[in-house]
Amino acid sequence: MDGAGRLPRSVKAMTAKTSSRQPVAATGPQLLIGSERQGRWMRRPRRSATPLAERIPRGIGSWLALGYLALSLGSGFVIGGQYQAMQDANGAPQHMIARMLGFGIDRVTISGLWGLSEQEVLVAAGIDSKTSLMFFDADEARRQLEANPLIREAQVRKLYPGEISISLTEREPYALWQVKGELFVIAADGTVIDKMDDGRFAFLPLVVGKNANIRASEYLALRKEAGPLAEHIRAGMLVSDRRWDLKLDNGMDVRLPEAKPEAAIGRLASLESNDRILDKDVLAIDLRQPDRVVMRLSEEAAAARAEMLKNRAKTKKKGGEA
Repeated sequence: MDGAGRLPRSVKAMTAKTSSRQPVAATGPQLLIGSERQGRWMRRPRRSATPLAERIPRGIGSWLALGYLALSLGSGFVIGGQYQAMQDANGAPQHMIARMLGFGIDRVTISGLWGLSEQEVLVAAGIDSKTSLMFFDADEARRQLEANPLIREAQVRKLYPGEISISLTEREPYALWQVKGELFVIAADGTVIDKMDDGRFAFLPLVVGKNANIRASEYLALRKEAGPLAEHIRAGMLVSDRRWDLKLDNGMDVRLPEAKPEAAIGRLASLESNDRILDKDVLAIDLRQPDRVVMRLSEEAAAARAEMLKNRAKTKKKGGEA
């Protein structure tokens, strides 16, 4: 202090500076630290301190054992072949369950059959005694039916509780077509309907040769022109995609012209009605020339004809000498 009882200036300055550093009470949110925060932690026990036996749900061991047993039995059932055998005998599991619930297939009505059998339709549609109505796919059955060349259009409906209705529009077989040693059933426009593998369509007219299928209508028109002779025509053979040869049921070949084959058919019908040409020992008749008929005889007939002409010449010679 100085003589007047006052502190020195430097001491006042230091006091003021020190007082300015005192903390000021905070007015905003405060962060809890120290013993209060730690007290809150101590009120909740740590999870790692809980025994494992208390944290596992009760009965989990039994469920795991049952699951393992079921998995082992199921694997053995599948690997051992019993599951496949069950499916083969009773169908897929969903179909078995649906049938047990009363949704089996009790009746199938099929309309529009012509060339196909009922069994062929059922097989194509995937219907058998192991199928249930509930899980039967009508759209898939329709697609499978229309994949058959004989079926142009199909409609399949499910009628609960146990009936399926199938309506078919078949392609009408028009003729048989033989090409490269194979025989096919064809429609009127020449479309191949199916391979001929049974006798259902043996009554259809037969055309032979490349592109004969798309010109089959020409051959059928020629048969119509033949009148009663048509029943003796066995096949029409398209030659070089230009003209027709006819094969008769007695083995005789008839060669028709490219132009106006109908007129040649008329001449053949006249030869049959007037001269019974089909009863002659003739191998082939050539009608390609409009003003003549050329015949090829069998070897026996040719030999007999040669002998006849020889005897006729001898008789004529003797008559001239006399």
